[in-house]
Amino acid sequence: MARDELTRLTGNGNGTCGEDDCPNVYRTASGSIVVQGDVSDAFTPPQGEGLVEIPESVLREAVRALGW
Repeated sequence: MARDELTRLTGNGNGTCGEDDCPNVYRTASGSIVVQGDVSDAFTPPQGEGLVEIPESVLREAVRALGW
C-alpha cells in the first residue's frame, strides 16, 4: 500500500511534521489505522508484527480528527 492511498489524520505541515518523517496516524480505505513512529524495543512482538512509539499528543489529534 502506498502512502498516497492513506488519509493522514495527524500533522498539519506546520513545520514539525511537514517532511513526512515524524509520528503520524493514517486511515486506510477500509477504515483500519496505520501508525508511523519511532521503532520501539519495549518487547519482542510476534513474527510479522512491529512496535512503534508515538507521542500522546499525536494520538489525541487522531482521535479528534476521527470525531471519537
